[in-house]
Amino acid sequence: MSCNSSGCQSNCYKNGDQVSDSPPPPPPLAAANNSNNLCLKCKTNSPITPGSLSGDEARFCADCFRSNIYGKFRLAVTSQAMISPSDNVLVAFSGGPSSRVALQFVHGLQDRAQKNFEASKDKSLPVFGVGVAFIDESAVYPVSSDKVDGAIQDMRSVVSNLAPPTKQLHVVPIENIYASDSSDGKDRLTKLLDAVNDATGKEDLLLHLRMLALQMVASQNGYNRLILGSCTSRIACHVLAATVKGQGYSLSADIQYVDARWEIPVVLPLRDCTSQELNLLCQLDGLKTLQPFDSTPSGINGLISSFVNVLQEENSSRECTILRTAGKLTPFEFNRIPETDNCNVPLAIRRRQKRYNLKTKESISSELFCPICNAPLKNFNSLNLSSLKSCQSSRFNAACCSSCQFQIIPKDPSSMGNFCSLLPQQVVDRAKHGNCSNLSLLRGQIQDCLLSDSEDET
Repeated sequence: MSCNSSGCQSNCYKNGDQVSDSPPPPPPLAAANNSNNLCLKCKTNSPITPGSLSGDEARFCADCFRSNIYGKFRLAVTSQAMISPSDNVLVAFSGGPSSRVALQFVHGLQDRAQKNFEASKDKSLPVFGVGVAFIDESAVYPVSSDKVDGAIQDMRSVVSNLAPPTKQLHVVPIENIYASDSSDGKDRLTKLLDAVNDATGKEDLLLHLRMLALQMVASQNGYNRLILGSCTSRIACHVLAATVKGQGYSLSADIQYVDARWEIPVVLPLRDCTSQELNLLCQLDGLKTLQPFDSTPSGINGLISSFVNVLQEENSSRECTILRTAGKLTPFEFNRIPETDNCNVPLAIRRRQKRYNLKTKESISSELFCPICNAPLKNFNSLNLSSLKSCQSSRFNAACCSSCQFQIIPKDPSSMGNFCSLLPQQVVDRAKHGNCSNLSLLRGQIQDCLLSDSEDET
């Protein structure tokens, strides 16, 4: 019943047939579809819709997607002071999407620096140098020489087609790590890998030898930075694999932007990019990728890779979540670019370096490293007094991390002598240096219990 009052606010004066409790009609379907079919960032172009991407990245147009990936790279380089004008950087190039994008982005930085140098009047800032290194592993993988030669020729074409300054391509067989102490490095390398029975250990040892080869190339040719194309996807797999292998203590050393425990510091500018993003970028920009060797992981590494792929299919942010979680681990002191007072380095870069570098209280100090994988060791129990009196092979075994002891080093003590004789000289030298460091550390720990020279005489 209505009150028929014009001042009533309850609308009861209206005809009951006109009263409706239904919600207001939705906006036109065409308008909703229009907003969904536009780039999330620029709101102008149509988004790319690849099946391999989901989330916000799939709603970017090609230009915004490219800008987003390059922005991640540039932020990592600038915030961590990875490259300065006086540097000479070496890009590790395997031919895959990650290393291909790393090479393209580093070239873009150099090209911009070159244009700024030519436009400036005083020419005060030099342009950093760039080199490219490919480690030829045909001595390990059964692949025809024609396929390898074709891949190397394609790599030379990729590098030579980049705009000036000219970049030198270093093609180095992995057996060259024996060049200083053996005339038949390929035979020694084959015997060394055959001496490792564990499939996972063999893959890990080859990875460590590849790093030795890259360090050798960088050191011999005057480079002071080594750039790897390791991305979020690969690091996420490494996080889980290292956890399974018992490498939890040294894990944080491997997943930071900077790793300066090596003679030539290693940097990871693509750490925040996934493999799916890098694959798509190569497709969009027509960047040629190569796969000269069939290096499909097996053993623990293969199982972890398959597991992470399943997780990623269920939820596209799983790899990023794994990396963010592992990123909460305390880094080491060497996970930063060493500070420099070189006047050739711009003051702004030196200030940024001091600002972003780890503080001592925010990092872990480590003086001991595994001679095989160079992993930091937690304490002195890797080398005790009883092992100091034993043979050289036993000392080497005791100086290694638990993961290398379990997966790489032979279980039979009688095989240790032959295994140590097959190791590259760099590994042997590292073990000797580590033993000296261990003795120095032991002396420091028991210093209060030692007699001084004057007390000994009395």
